[in-house]
Amino acid sequence: MKLWWREGGGGAGPRLVLLHGLGANADVWLPLEKHLSGWTGKWLMADLRGHGRSPHQAPYGYAGHAADVAGVLAQDEEVAIVGHSMGGVIGMALGTGWYGVRVRKVIAFGVKIRWSAAEVGRFQSLARAPVRWFDGRAAAAERYLTVSGLSGLADPAAAIAASGVREENGRFRLAADPMVNAAVGPELAPFVKAMNCPLRLAAGSKDSMVSVADMAPLDARAHLFEGAGHNLHVERPAELWRFIQAELES
Repeated sequence: MKLWWREGGGGAGPRLVLLHGLGANADVWLPLEKHLSGWTGKWLMADLRGHGRSPHQAPYGYAGHAADVAGVLAQDEEVAIVGHSMGGVIGMALGTGWYGVRVRKVIAFGVKIRWSAAEVGRFQSLARAPVRWFDGRAAAAERYLTVSGLSGLADPAAAIAASGVREENGRFRLAADPMVNAAVGPELAPFVKAMNCPLRLAAGSKDSMVSVADMAPLDARAHLFEGAGHNLHVERPAELWRFIQAELES
């Protein structure tokens, strides 16, 4: 799978790999990108399979996403991973060492850990729903921001929204393949047990998808960002970056 990705930075430090959440794409990291000048190595942001500018090609699963990301990196390359929501789970999979990448640490925030049968069923239904088409780009961008949890945090006309939409024959749709929703709900404890690098979990205190109690069995030192919601990288990029730096330097 040939993913769309971009990179920057330089220096001798490990590569920083930033992985977006379900339905989003690499541009959700744009608010954080201006802080990456303080990083001592290169950085990389990719659109995962079925998202943004990367091809649609099922099946979609965490192991498959991890293999795709590893394919962009060099054999045995040392990396540090920051993942949001689904991207955090993909980071955990890469942290096992099974994909030929040496992971120094995984920082995962906003990861949903507990899934009810009803929640999984709802996402399975979304996966099999027909593509929704829009006559205008603005309406499609509004829909993208809503489903990705960014409504009210980003302008529909901004770059962070533009990459969430595709135009086909004069009509518009969300860039993500609906089928990406089929991969939700795995048990995370086996991933964490298999990891051979440290894991740090974090979430906003107003994130309805995950709580400290949810994170504690996987990370007893899980960090809470008071007053923040699910999309820390968009809501509080400077604060998140300070946290990332402190964790990677420790």
